[in-house]
Amino acid sequence: MRTNRESSFRVAAAVLAAVMLPTVLGPAAPAGAGRGAAPAGTVVTAACTTDPATPKRQFRAMWISSVANIDWPSRTGLSVAAQQAEFRSWLDLAQQRKMNAVVVQVRPTADAFWPSTLEPWSQYLTGTQGGNPGYDPLAFMVAEAHARNIEFHAWFNPYRVATHADPARLVASHPARRNPGWVFPYNGQLYYNPGIPAVRAFVQDAMMDAVNRYDIDAVHWDDYFYPYPSGSVQIPDQATYAQYGSGFANIGDWRRDNVDKLVQEMSQKIRAAKPWVKFGISPFGIWRNASTDPLGSPTSGLQSYDAIYADTRRWVQQNWIDYVAPQVYWHIGFATADYARLVPWWSNVVAGTNVQLVIGQATYRVGASGQDAAWQNAAELTNHLTLNRAHPQVVGDIHFSAKDVRANRLGGMDRVANDHYRRPALVPIAAGRGGAAPPAPTITAATRVSNGVSLTFQRGGTTTPAAYAVYRVDGTTTDPCDLADGGNLLATVRAGGTTGTYTDTTAAAGGTYTYVVTALDRRHHESAASAGRVVNPGSGGTFTVTVDNATTGRFTASGNWGTSSFSAQRHGANYRFANPVAASDPAWFSANLPSAGSYRVEVWYPADPGYNSATPYLVATTTGNQTVTVDQRTGGGQWRSLGTFSLAAGDRNVVGVSRWTTGTGYVVADAVRITRV
Repeated sequence: MRTNRESSFRVAAAVLAAVMLPTVLGPAAPAGAGRGAAPAGTVVTAACTTDPATPKRQFRAMWISSVANIDWPSRTGLSVAAQQAEFRSWLDLAQQRKMNAVVVQVRPTADAFWPSTLEPWSQYLTGTQGGNPGYDPLAFMVAEAHARNIEFHAWFNPYRVATHADPARLVASHPARRNPGWVFPYNGQLYYNPGIPAVRAFVQDAMMDAVNRYDIDAVHWDDYFYPYPSGSVQIPDQATYAQYGSGFANIGDWRRDNVDKLVQEMSQKIRAAKPWVKFGISPFGIWRNASTDPLGSPTSGLQSYDAIYADTRRWVQQNWIDYVAPQVYWHIGFATADYARLVPWWSNVVAGTNVQLVIGQATYRVGASGQDAAWQNAAELTNHLTLNRAHPQVVGDIHFSAKDVRANRLGGMDRVANDHYRRPALVPIAAGRGGAAPPAPTITAATRVSNGVSLTFQRGGTTTPAAYAVYRVDGTTTDPCDLADGGNLLATVRAGGTTGTYTDTTAAAGGTYTYVVTALDRRHHESAASAGRVVNPGSGGTFTVTVDNATTGRFTASGNWGTSSFSAQRHGANYRFANPVAASDPAWFSANLPSAGSYRVEVWYPADPGYNSATPYLVATTTGNQTVTVDQRTGGGQWRSLGTFSLAAGDRNVVGVSRWTTGTGYVVADAVRITRV
């Protein structure tokens, strides 16, 4: 059950009536406690004292809800540019809060945020179900998240068809209208009937369409299976039970088996298609109460096993899922469902399995009107995460929802960030999902630049990693324990080919630092560390700046320039391309040069036989623009020098890529590097 602002979708009144107990916070774990054995792929082999406030691995995410335009898009009918700008702002927020994943609702009501082959476009994009938004939102969102090295968990609702009960309001092509026997109304909404085998197969196919076509990191479900009960009103599936329920003693066991089959079959399909894609479910926080079942939790609220036929404990015990994120949306000391008692119960459930435990946090309650007094305490949420430290099975948290993370009421998220998210963290490794640590990379350059220290690193071996982790240690020596937690972790960077780059804008001009880089595979196994590169206090003599087409505020191009990540030779997450034309329409890279002088200008582009044989690069020198043509059919995936030029000081456009060429094929703008010589 998410929030009272989604109350028409989530009703569990039995949990809401309770006696409030005083806040009780369990003891915090001492430094280094609860770590256990180092996971496969870690760079640390020695026993090290670690700081629980800066864990090396911790899952940090927020739900971005699309149903009823809760989070994104903020309303229907926004332009493509406005929708995309809004989504980028959510990723900016995730980066600001040092989160490493977003959980985005892409199939809220049997519809799609991608050009599905099976279901209509979602009404929450344009305001009209089936209305084409003019771009592919899912492709855009995945690319934008990965450019920031943020995991994208695609959130699907398997059975909810509509938040109203009138099939005639669905678009004529909707599968629920073409198969009216598949749906039933309940409590003012429409649902696919989970008891019909053809329905179960169809919803799996609808979700697998996204899994197969997009580079998502996980499939995510919440707590919607059978609808939450509404008083004494019965779910209208007795005829379906009569048809398909032979062999079951009662309708409840049959319904649970239907949901079990959905989970197990979807798990098998995901793992067969893309073994690296995780499967996570965020159930209602109570499985069963101990008063009903001795295996249950010390609670007295609504039981999801009995009320919505979700046997979440079984899914964990059978390892059908990779993570479980129970919605423990109650405060510490809440009599009906005490956070401080539910987290240990869920920790015991996952113990001995391959399933990770992530806690769904009720960030929406903090400082909100109408909530219990405990939620008017700015420390309530941070106390939850402190309590989690005593339970090593808890690998992180998901906050509901994005707008409440942004609202930061009472400064509650500031407290969480200061106490728990001060440093970045690697995503925990999913057990039993394969993968292996890549070879250690090499730092090929570490140079002081005008805004910090610029690093360039190269992969080890022949396999390109998924990402790199960049660490900085004060001084000129390092110890293996310097990488034991996240205290020295600066960032993770998505790999964009054989090399990677990162600029440490937090480096003090007078500091002496040693930088170390590791490589990560798609499942987050970490390589051994590179050799350290020492950077001494700045002398002001050396200057290098690298500008990628995705560098914020440093690249400009008209709408005629497309974006692609097709070529593995690209620099960073993507590159820009355009058709040649006999007109002035250059794409420009800008830089802030500290002084006038001679600078070497290098360019990076992916090569392809279909690209332009005479791409004009413009260099804005002190005597005017100079043009250097480059054959972009060959020589890509590396830095190529255009020459040394006299450049003026200041912040301005320095290198352009023109479309005005006699050659044929796309001209490409990817990245430039400018070095004072």
